[in-house]
Amino acid sequence: MNVKIALAGKGGTGKTTIGSLIIRSLIEGKKGSILALDADPNSNLNEFLGVNVSNTIGMIREDFKKNAPRLTGGIYKDQLVEMNVHQTLVEGKGFDLLVMGRGEGPGCYCYANNLFKKYIDILQDNYDYIVMDNEAGMEHLSRKTTSNVNYLLIISGPSPKGILTIFNIITFIKVSIILSK
Repeated sequence: MNVKIALAGKGGTGKTTIGSLIIRSLIEGKKGSILALDADPNSNLNEFLGVNVSNTIGMIREDFKKNAPRLTGGIYKDQLVEMNVHQTLVEGKGFDLLVMGRGEGPGCYCYANNLFKKYIDILQDNYDYIVMDNEAGMEHLSRKTTSNVNYLLIISGPSPKGILTIFNIITFIKVSIILSK
């Protein structure tokens, strides 16, 4: 059974920094296999982890929007998407990284979010730890790209807006509090 850690909160509060420190700590402690997920359309977790990213889920989406009609017989769209997602997985020293990225131009980003969630579900059983750096705000919770996590770390500054963001996130998640004597 793996451990899933997700980071959420207001923008600019250090989610990516804290996520990368958690990943580095797991690597240094030789805790097991790690899947790092950059679920922020403004992806930069790779920079904190020292790896280059040449392809993202968003790029796959854009490529399919442009080239889907060119698919020929014998290749199913799902098979090609799965192959592209596996090629998008970056192998770092002690971790693998999958990046959501951003599509170019207008349009709904639902397909990219759905792809990301689908492949998290497929890949997660191969890893002991999954660390997900999410976009600012709560959209990842409403789209359910952040689901079934063991630890949701809500990162915020001390501003009233930051505290409000925390309370808004808490309304999306199931919180259990046990008071014992």
